[in-house]
Amino acid sequence: MRVDEQPGWILHARPYRETSLLLEGWSRDHGRIGLVARGVRKEKPRQPRALLQPLVPLSLSWSGQGELVTLTALDARGQPPVLPGEALVCAIYVNELVMRLLPRHDALPDLYDAYESTLQRLAASAARAWQLRRFERDLLAEIGYAVVCDAEADGGEAIEPDVDYIYIPEHGAVRYAQQPNALRLRGSALLALAEDSLPDAADLAALRRLMRALIAHQLGGGALRSWSMLAGTGGSG
Repeated sequence: MRVDEQPGWILHARPYRETSLLLEGWSRDHGRIGLVARGVRKEKPRQPRALLQPLVPLSLSWSGQGELVTLTALDARGQPPVLPGEALVCAIYVNELVMRLLPRHDALPDLYDAYESTLQRLAASAARAWQLRRFERDLLAEIGYAVVCDAEADGGEAIEPDVDYIYIPEHGAVRYAQQPNALRLRGSALLALAEDSLPDAADLAALRRLMRALIAHQLGGGALRSWSMLAGTGGSG
């Protein structure tokens, strides 16, 4: 199979054999892909190596079948977002989310568009922690584990903003009733996520704990490397 000039991004790059790079890419219409960029570590590579790094919008072409395909051409597609300091750490986290939670070759164009919008919002310093929560919500929904934030799991009653709830993975929100070791949060936090409305600081912190727990559940109890990086950003993650 040959694909030409597909909008995409590099999520991760590492050396491969003596002169090549092994890339994790994400394309709008073909999903996450494994790419081999052959010969790009030579003194005079055929492909512009400076573009083969994360967080640069690209037009990608490749050929081949299976888990690894061969990169045949690439071009810059606009200017990369300017992501200083904290914003860069947040963007690295978003990339790791995509790599760890999305299967290969599963086209998710709506999530791809949300990814590009998230990078732009991170660059604009627009409530970065909230931008991460929005992307986590959208990603979980796309892979079939949507966070139901507007109705209780048992009975379907509407979430009330001043009531305390716990959220049970793969079940939903239930009213808090002194459950031990439960992740507790106000209904207003859940409604903020459902209505895409910026919550207050306390609810935003609660949503961070909620999304961290739901992502860890999807990872089988595992963790993401970038979580430790986010811990040093002063609360954005």
